Amino acid sequence: MSGASERVRRLVADMTLDEKLAQLVGFWVDQGDELVAPMAGEMATSTRYDEAIAHGIGHLTRVYGTRPVEPAERAAWLWEQQRRLRTQTRLGIPAIVHEECLTGLAAWQAATFPTPLAWGAAFDPESVQRMAGAIGASMRTLGIHQGLAPVLDVIRDARWGRVDECIAEDPYVVGTIGTAYVRGLQQAGVHATLKHFVGYSASQAGRNHAPVHAGPRELADVLLPPFEMAVRDGGVRSVMNSYAEIDGMPVAATPEYLTGILREAWGFEGTVVSDYFSVAFLHTMHAVAADRGEAAELALAAGVDIELPNGDAFTAPLAARIADGRTDQELVDRTVLRVLAQKEELGLLDDDFSSPPAHVDLDGPEHRAAARALAERSVILVSNDGVLPLTASTPRVAVIGPNADAAEALMGCYSFANHVLAHHPEVPLGFEIPSLREALRSELPAAQLTHVAGCAVEGEDRSGMDAAVTAASAADVVIAVVGDRAGLFGRGTVGEGNDVESLALPGVQRELVEAAVGTGTPVVLVVLSGRPYALDWALEGALAPAAVVQAFFPGEEGAPAIAGVLSGRIDPSGRLPVSLPRSAGAQPYSYLHPVLGGPNEITSADSTPAAPFGHGLSYTTFAHDDLTVDGDVDAGGPFTATVRVANIGTRAGADVVQLYARDVYASVTRPVAQLLGYQRVQLEPGESVTVTFAVPTARLAFTGRDGVRIVEPGTIELWVGPSCAQRETEAIVEVTGAVHRVTAADARFVDVTVSAGALVTAD
Repeated sequence: MSGASERVRRLVADMTLDEKLAQLVGFWVDQGDELVAPMAGEMATSTRYDEAIAHGIGHLTRVYGTRPVEPAERAAWLWEQQRRLRTQTRLGIPAIVHEECLTGLAAWQAATFPTPLAWGAAFDPESVQRMAGAIGASMRTLGIHQGLAPVLDVIRDARWGRVDECIAEDPYVVGTIGTAYVRGLQQAGVHATLKHFVGYSASQAGRNHAPVHAGPRELADVLLPPFEMAVRDGGVRSVMNSYAEIDGMPVAATPEYLTGILREAWGFEGTVVSDYFSVAFLHTMHAVAADRGEAAELALAAGVDIELPNGDAFTAPLAARIADGRTDQELVDRTVLRVLAQKEELGLLDDDFSSPPAHVDLDGPEHRAAARALAERSVILVSNDGVLPLTASTPRVAVIGPNADAAEALMGCYSFANHVLAHHPEVPLGFEIPSLREALRSELPAAQLTHVAGCAVEGEDRSGMDAAVTAASAADVVIAVVGDRAGLFGRGTVGEGNDVESLALPGVQRELVEAAVGTGTPVVLVVLSGRPYALDWALEGALAPAAVVQAFFPGEEGAPAIAGVLSGRIDPSGRLPVSLPRSAGAQPYSYLHPVLGGPNEITSADSTPAAPFGHGLSYTTFAHDDLTVDGDVDAGGPFTATVRVANIGTRAGADVVQLYARDVYASVTRPVAQLLGYQRVQLEPGESVTVTFAVPTARLAFTGRDGVRIVEPGTIELWVGPSCAQRETEAIVEVTGAVHRVTAADARFVDVTVSAGALVTAD
C-alpha cells in the first residue's frame, strides 16, 4: 500500500503472524441468541474474548448495538477495553469500533431517523447530510469509529425485503443522496461504509442472498455508478462486499470487483470489510472453497481486508494454510498495512482513552430538528380529490388501521427498536416517538377522534372490522393507516430476509380500507411501509379512497410530519423515489426501461406503474415552462438547460424540479426516460425562479458495444415535468463530434443554480 506511513510500515515489520491476523478480524463481544444478522446462530464463534484479543484485535463488533445497554456505562466499559488493548498487548493497538447507523445510530436511547426510502422521497441531499452529521457526532462521542452505512443498492425489485434500506430506483438519486450521507458522517470523524458492493439488489426473484444475473451493462450503467460517486466524489473510507454471486462469481471472491474496479479503476484507498460471515459463506453457501482456510485466501486475494463480525476464517484456518505454504503471507502483509493505515487516520494509534464521556445525549435538539426536517419533506401525497387538507371544521375523525397507533410502524428494519429491542420487550424504547393517532390528537385538538384498529398488519383475523366500519360510518372523515411492520428473517413484513411473492398489502388490510370506503365517508389512506405496494385499486375505481398518502418509515418525527400534512400545516413535497407497481407480476421493474420494457401491443401484460417515479402532489400548483438549452454540445462537454418554475397557487410550497432525458437513437438500447438532475425549490404564492442545470454529458453515458462507457453523438430529448411520465416543457440538445470515452476526469454531478424570477399571478 503506497499510502501507508513509515510508522505503520515499522509496526507491520515488527508484527508476528498472529498479531497480523488479529488485526484483520472483529470480535462480537455481546453476540448471543438474538437473530440480528443472517445465520448468526450457525456461524457463532466459540472463541472467548480474552483469547480473541490476546494479540490485539482489528474491530469490536456492535458494542452498543447488540443489546440494550446504557450508553454512558457502556462507554466507560469500552474505554477500559481500549486501554487494556493499549497496555496489555505487545504492540498496544486499539480496536476500531463499528456499529450500524442506517436510520440513526443503532443503540439504545439514540435518535431514529427516516429510513433511506424516505431520504429518496425528500430529494434533499442537504437534509441527509445534516442528519448524517448528527449521527456521526453521536457515534464519535461514544468512541465509535466506523458506521455500516449507507446502502447504495439501486432498487430493482420491490419484492426484495431490503428495499426498506435503499434510497431509490434511480442510480443518480442514490449516488447524490448516498454521497451526502457519506460526507455528513465522515465530517463528524466517523468512516462511512458503502453497502453492498455490488449487485445485491438485483437478486433473482427479489430473494435475499439469491443469485444475480445482471449483465456487465446493467452493472456498469445502473448498479455501479452510485458507488463510484461516493468513492470518487465523497471520499468514502470503507466498503462492504455484497453477499451476491454475479453470473456464478461470488463478489467476496472476485478481484475484478473488489480490486479491479474499486481500487485500480476508481482509486479507492480505504478498507473493504466483509459483510457478516460472507468469508465463511464462500465455503458454506457458495461452495467455491473447500474449507474456511481456502475461503480466507480467496477473500484476501479478491480484496477483502477485514472479516466481520468475528474471525471465523482469517484466524486459525488461514494461519494453517500459511504455515504449510499453501497461502502466501504477502496477502496478509498487504492487508494489514491498509488496516493500520485506517487506524492511524482515525487517531487510534495516539489515543490514550483516558476520558470516557460522563453523560451522553443521543437524541438532543439537533437530532430532533434533523429528523423533523427530513420527515416533513419525505411525505408523499399520491392522490387527492380535495378532501385534504382537512378543515378545522371537521368535527369527527375515525382513525383506523393496524399502523394508526403503532410507533414501531414508523421505523425501519435497521432501527434499534425493530432490530434489537424486539427481542427485549421488557425494555422501553428510550426516546420519544408518538404514534400517528397520538400526533393527530395533538394536531387536531378540536376534533373528536375515534380509534379502532380493525385488523392486524398480518393474518386473516377480521373480527375487528365491524367496529372499524361502525366508527367510519359515524365520522366525517376516515384516516386509514396501513402498511408494514419492519423486522428481519420472518419477523415482520419487510426488512432483511422478509421477501415477498405478492405486492398486495399484507393480511386483510385492503379489505379494511375498502370496507371503510364503502360506508360513503371520505377515506384518507396513509401507507406506512418499507416497500412500494401495488396500490392501483386505491388510485382508481369505485372503492378508491379520497386521498392516498405514502410515507416510507419516517422515523421519530414521522407522525407529527404526517399529521401536519393531513391538516395542511405542512405542504406535501415528497416525490416517489420508486415507482408504485401495478402488480408483483411486473417485477423486476424500473422506470429506466427501454421501449421493450414498457407496455406494447405484443403483450397482454401491462407493466405501467400505478404511479410513476418522481410523482407527488402539493396543496399548491407549480408550473414549469420555457425549458431552453444553450445550443449543441460536443460529446464529453457540458451543456446548460434552464427552466422557469412558478408557484401559481395560493399557498407556499416546495417543488422538486426534475430534468429528464431520452437518447432517441443509440448503438445500444437506452431508457425511455432518465433523470439527469433535480432540485428542491421553495416558492411563495406568485413567486417564480429560473433553475439552471449545468449537465456534464457524462450523465448521458452508457456502456457501448465494446464494454467501454461512452458518450455518443446524437439527438437528446429533454423535458421537465412532475414525474418521469409527464413532459410539461420540452427541448432538444444535439450532441456532436466524435464518440467520447468516459474517464475519471468527467464530472458525475449536475450543478444546479436557482435565480429569482418575476412575480406571477396566482390562480
